[in-house]
Amino acid sequence: MSEKIIRIGGASGAWGDSPRATAQLLRENVQYLMMDYLAEVTMSLLARARLKDPEAGFPPDFVGYLKPHLKELAQRGIKVVSNAGGVNPAACKRALEAICAEQGLSLRVAVVEGDDLIPMLDELRNEGVREWVSGAPIPAKMLTANAYLGAVPIAAALDAGADIVITGRSADSALALGILMHEYGWQAAQHDLMAAGSLVGHVLECGPQATGGVFTDWEEVPDWHNIGYPIAECKSDGTFVVTKPADTGGLVSTRTIAEQVLYEIGDPAAYFLPDVTADFSAVHLEQLGPNRVGVSGVRGRPPTSQYKVSATYQDGFRAVAMLTIVGIDAVRKAERSAEALLARARMIFAERKLDDFTAVHVEVIGGETSYGDQARARGARDVLMRLVVEHKDPKALDAFARELGSAGLSFAQGTTGLVGGRPKAGPVIRLYTFFIDKKRMPAPLVTIGAGTPFSVAVPLDGGYVAPAQPPAAAAPASASTMVTVPLIKVAHARSGDKGDLSNIAIYCRKPEYVAHLRSVLTAERVLAHFAAVAAGPALRYEAPGLAAFNFVIDQALGGGGMASLRSDFQGKAYGQRALEMMVDVPASWGV
Repeated sequence: MSEKIIRIGGASGAWGDSPRATAQLLRENVQYLMMDYLAEVTMSLLARARLKDPEAGFPPDFVGYLKPHLKELAQRGIKVVSNAGGVNPAACKRALEAICAEQGLSLRVAVVEGDDLIPMLDELRNEGVREWVSGAPIPAKMLTANAYLGAVPIAAALDAGADIVITGRSADSALALGILMHEYGWQAAQHDLMAAGSLVGHVLECGPQATGGVFTDWEEVPDWHNIGYPIAECKSDGTFVVTKPADTGGLVSTRTIAEQVLYEIGDPAAYFLPDVTADFSAVHLEQLGPNRVGVSGVRGRPPTSQYKVSATYQDGFRAVAMLTIVGIDAVRKAERSAEALLARARMIFAERKLDDFTAVHVEVIGGETSYGDQARARGARDVLMRLVVEHKDPKALDAFARELGSAGLSFAQGTTGLVGGRPKAGPVIRLYTFFIDKKRMPAPLVTIGAGTPFSVAVPLDGGYVAPAQPPAAAAPASASTMVTVPLIKVAHARSGDKGDLSNIAIYCRKPEYVAHLRSVLTAERVLAHFAAVAAGPALRYEAPGLAAFNFVIDQALGGGGMASLRSDFQGKAYGQRALEMMVDVPASWGV
């Protein structure tokens, strides 16, 4: 009798991902679709949407993308697990059930609730709860506050017969872990299995990022237009194989998977999740064939006794103005145009007795202004002036916006257009993160169809103990002649974000490079390379199984997420920027 294999397709990597993924994966023999929609930035956007419509607050793509496939899902018995509930999971459930009713389908749609902490905020505020990084008290008026729930209620919903499970703010990786707990009967105390299932979810959660998307060596990845979405073939022992549908583009290699393993995490040996403290530091990747990578070596320890809470609040208003400027001295013209627009607005504010802007940010895209002293494109002849302003009063931003059209008449020759037209003031939604003891949270509730909600007991005690950190081996003395090369010659990288933190994972192209690059790539060196955009401090962690270093830099994203005024508010380009560093390596490497 053949071994049981559970095949999970990663059908969505984020809100805004392609609707083609579901149809593509349904051509394969998958039993489940995992659809991830939430990020810290997404929660902010959903909070803004719910301000306008109380029935909003979830990504409408989820319902729209599933609609044409619901009959096939029902016929084939393929189940769906998604965190598409956002900040309004009950409304998401109602919307999907309405579509099922229109199509005459009796799919059992479940919703997992219990992540909403809004009713507890007054109590927590009075207790003096503070923000995780800044130490700020809880603002007087919060839009959302959601704890990252785990996999146990998802498994319970599937155990009770749900065909589609919708959660609110659960950990992304918990979507796959819940499926595997249900299928294999894994228990919460089996920490290695909890960690392995979490890695399945972590690899799948960003969709095609595991199959060649945003890969360092992008020229190796064929057919971007038809990129394949990931499939995890999972065994009961926690090992799994990552692959993709036949006849699709993209690439599944040990390097594409490695880049996803450390994406958006801190210490690879202690990745804190609701169900487990996962240790990815010794993960082993093996190329089993074309577009097939085996994953093993995951370890787990008990989780902490707290949930992470992602909350949002409104803090004024923002407008973004963009002008295209072409020709001689385009960068300096763009900078002076921004200065003139700000000066004119402030002149108007003074006349109307309005306060000054609360925040201002100028970028000349194409002129490398974000590189600071490292900029090499001051002579660019085709740039985009991006001017971001914030104010407590939207009327002030309206006055600012009304002056933008005059830039093409009053300022620089070569000003060719106002991109996107006159901007409108929109609310600034900021992230506020804190932690709460699991014992203080009500048990999650699962509701299937029109049935009675039932509570799900989840483990409350943590038991996490920090692992001993072995001293890093010193780099051997080298008598070799050294050559200076860009880091990309000897490493590849991927970067991500958590609030105002940026993580930059750097992978040695060969294991024998690790010892030398350990001495070269210090936390101080990497932080200095990002001095124009990051204040630090910076920490370096290691993942020996992946021949990788993971750098976590604080105060790196201008506040991060929707709070940041930068165009790269999630540090998506930081991996590429790290690979520009010039490093001395032995000439014997032949690079």
